Amino acid sequence: MSQDKESQASRREFLSASGRIAAASALGLTAIPAVHAAEDNTIKVALVGCGGRGTGAAEQALSTKSGPTRLVAMADVFEHRLTGCLSTLSPKLGKQIDVPKDRQFIGFDAYKKAIDSLDGSGVVILATPPGFRPPHLEYAVEKDCNVFMEKAFAVDGPGVRRVLKAGEEAERKNLKIAGGLMSRHSPALEAAVQRIHDGIIGEVITCWSYREHQSVGISPKSADMTEMAYQISHFHNFNWLGGSFILDWLIHNLDVCCWVKDAWPVSAQGQGGRYPRTEADQMFDHYAVEYSFSDGTRMLAQARHITNCWSFWGNVIHGTKGSAVLGEGKPDPLIYKGHKQTEENILWRFEGDKGNQYQIEHDRLFESIRQNKPYNETKRCAYATLTGILGRMAAESGQEITWEQALASDLVLAPGLESYTMDSTPPIVPDAQGRYPVGIPGKTKVL
Repeated sequence: MSQDKESQASRREFLSASGRIAAASALGLTAIPAVHAAEDNTIKVALVGCGGRGTGAAEQALSTKSGPTRLVAMADVFEHRLTGCLSTLSPKLGKQIDVPKDRQFIGFDAYKKAIDSLDGSGVVILATPPGFRPPHLEYAVEKDCNVFMEKAFAVDGPGVRRVLKAGEEAERKNLKIAGGLMSRHSPALEAAVQRIHDGIIGEVITCWSYREHQSVGISPKSADMTEMAYQISHFHNFNWLGGSFILDWLIHNLDVCCWVKDAWPVSAQGQGGRYPRTEADQMFDHYAVEYSFSDGTRMLAQARHITNCWSFWGNVIHGTKGSAVLGEGKPDPLIYKGHKQTEENILWRFEGDKGNQYQIEHDRLFESIRQNKPYNETKRCAYATLTGILGRMAAESGQEITWEQALASDLVLAPGLESYTMDSTPPIVPDAQGRYPVGIPGKTKVL
């Protein structure tokens, strides 16, 4: 990969890729997959990962207005999550739920059985912890399924490379892939970013990405729970599953800043650690990472979850002529003249229908399937993930890490993940005092 080319890949280049895919399809270079069932035009849906976000994504997939949809299979490693999800969805969606016992799959290989139930058509929703995303995506593409995958999309460099490769194969097969970076589908934010790209605040010179809120907790492990089950139940707290706070929680606003900038960072350096945090897990409770772009401009990411501290959730963008406050956590994006974000300096605000960005991302996916339009968000999702991973690597090591180094890294956080069972030993375990290994800047090796 040429970093100069990739780091300056613009939103316009992402959009122009659609034209290239369409041209390839016209030349017969891609296969047209089966996308819906029988004469009734119903698109079958399988859900892999039945927690809160998986439940929400399934409801949105079944609520799309593009045509009939039906949930036909579900998978999770925890039976109570699957049954809880089913009991939530059934009263709302009635006949759209068709998941008998023989299509309710439990276990680490349950994702394969749910995907196989689609018989090479339909959509699979991948909503397990991010550490499992690469192999699940690979299998879905192998089985010719369209995919909606939740963020984040990997937790390490090798995982990002697997996702990118699966995305390329999906493009070859003309499969549709959507990713859960829903901010990209907010009408208000789309309009604000377009105004910035049109020059309303001049040239973008700095981007500030924030997620500062109360502490993320973790409950003690019960006596009847295996270590593997415990860590999966608290996946945000363990890097091999969630990727870290700066990745799994800040990914939306890192992505929005890169969208605004029309580029991906070339390097990062920063810091982080555990100051008041005493909980037994791997989480840093604060990060401050400075990203550099190829033109020399910077993005600063601040992530903190410490109770009773200053809170802010959003992005602040500075240009040569003005500024903007937008991103996840800011449903009403505002653009200002100058750099003082005060009411009298508001230059632009969105006046249209904001819609529901979570629903819109599914509407666009299902419309692309029914109309056989090119639709593949894999590369952008993978690069947003790598941006978060790059920040974690820089903060945990205390070193400056380049984009190329992060992407080429051979450090796998969960070796042999595909062979795990609930009785397997996780890739990290507590010591005699019940403490898990955490990054130590200046000592931790990330490459």
